[in-house]
Amino acid sequence: MTRVFEKVADWQRARREQQARGTTLGFVPTMGALHEGHLSLVRRSLKENDATLVSIFVNPTQFDDRDDFEKYPTRLEQDVALLRDEEVDAVLAPSYDDLYRDRYRYKVSENEFSRILCGASRPGHFDGVLTVVLKLLNIAAADRAYFGEKDYQQLQLIKGMAEAFFMPTEIVACPTVREEDGLAMSSRNLRLSPEQRALAPRFAEALRSPSSLPEIRKELESLGFRVDYLEEIANRRFGAVYLGEVRLIDNVVI
Repeated sequence: MTRVFEKVADWQRARREQQARGTTLGFVPTMGALHEGHLSLVRRSLKENDATLVSIFVNPTQFDDRDDFEKYPTRLEQDVALLRDEEVDAVLAPSYDDLYRDRYRYKVSENEFSRILCGASRPGHFDGVLTVVLKLLNIAAADRAYFGEKDYQQLQLIKGMAEAFFMPTEIVACPTVREEDGLAMSSRNLRLSPEQRALAPRFAEALRSPSSLPEIRKELESLGFRVDYLEEIANRRFGAVYLGEVRLIDNVVI
């Protein structure tokens, strides 16, 4: 049976009981609006651990645009039902007041890789991401935590943070999960209009093409995308684009 914890202290008490029994724990932090990409992380955790915890928390400190935060899709009841179907052991759905008792006076900052790509166009974004993930990793007290490679920059920053702060939780990278038409799965895809959704897969197609970055930019803009950035770093091609108000990110190995 899936237990839902709304209070951090209640989960911590339950985790101490698990630890006393020697129960290994996998952790999947999410912002909800779950899709097959999230569920692939959940299934891997279920396979590799005695128990699995999934957190659902839309983190306001990582949004540089208040409107984007307010429009982020939320559907807690549906998400919990999906997790029950997967036989997840526990869901943590804390309030802002419980998770941010300090009112975000304390934060985690990284001074190099967080300044480029998404960090360059979303000031403060990764401070919010790293801060909430550090909180959640400490609260979960898991043996392993699972993150997708679609958010590759975020994944690398979280790995680096865990190493820098000697955190005992292993950070496990999982492959990007895509729709049949190639679009990387994302909760933000729910905000695309039917016309935008039909166009969106062209973004992934363009990233995988042998064309140069200027050529890819020109192609995407001619299709109606607004390009935030296109970059190649360490044998990987990164991109972020807008379709209307919806921001999509992706990355592929070159």
